[in-house]
Amino acid sequence: MTTGAPTSPYTDRRRRSRLRRYLPLGFAAWLVLEIWLLTLVAGAAGGLTVFLLLVAGLVAGSVVIKRAGRRAFQSLNEALRQGGSPARGGGNGLMMLGGLLLMIPGLVSDAAGLLLLLPPVQKAVSRFAENALERSLRKAAPGSLGDAFQQVRIHRPDGKVVQGEVIREDRPEPGEHRPPLTR
Repeated sequence: MTTGAPTSPYTDRRRRSRLRRYLPLGFAAWLVLEIWLLTLVAGAAGGLTVFLLLVAGLVAGSVVIKRAGRRAFQSLNEALRQGGSPARGGGNGLMMLGGLLLMIPGLVSDAAGLLLLLPPVQKAVSRFAENALERSLRKAAPGSLGDAFQQVRIHRPDGKVVQGEVIREDRPEPGEHRPPLTR
C-alpha cells in the first residue's frame, strides 16, 4: 500500500548498534559454554551429580527470589506507612537477578548468580550500571527518549509541574498532494 508520498531511492538505513549485532553471538557462545561445562562435569562426577546440582540451583534461586521479593515488598509497605517515597532498591533487584541466574540451568549462570548475591559485587554492579545509564543519558540526542528521561530527572526534585498542550498542524507544502486518511 502506498501513501502517495514519493520515496527516495536512497533510503537512509540506520546502522545496528553493537549490542544488537553481538548479543545473539554472545548468547550462542554462552549456551555452548554451559553445555560443554555440564558434559565435562557429568563425565567427571556422573550424571546424577549434574542433575542434583541443577535441582539445587533451581531451589536456591527460587528461595533467593522469594526472599528478595518479600524484602522489597516490606520496604515499600514501610515507606508508604511512614508517608515517604520508597528508598532505592537496596540491592533487591540484583538479588532477584542473582536468583534468576541460579534458576537457569548451567554452571556459568550459577556462578554469576552466586556472585550477584555478594554485597560488594552488588555495589560494584550497581555503581557500574548507574554510571553507564548516566553516560547514555548525557549522550542522548535532543528530542529522543533518553533526552526525555534526562529532562524528567532534572525537573523532578524541585516539584514544579508545567501543564500544557502541544498542537501540531501538518499542512502539505504547495503542490504536494496527500491522499485522504479515510477508507
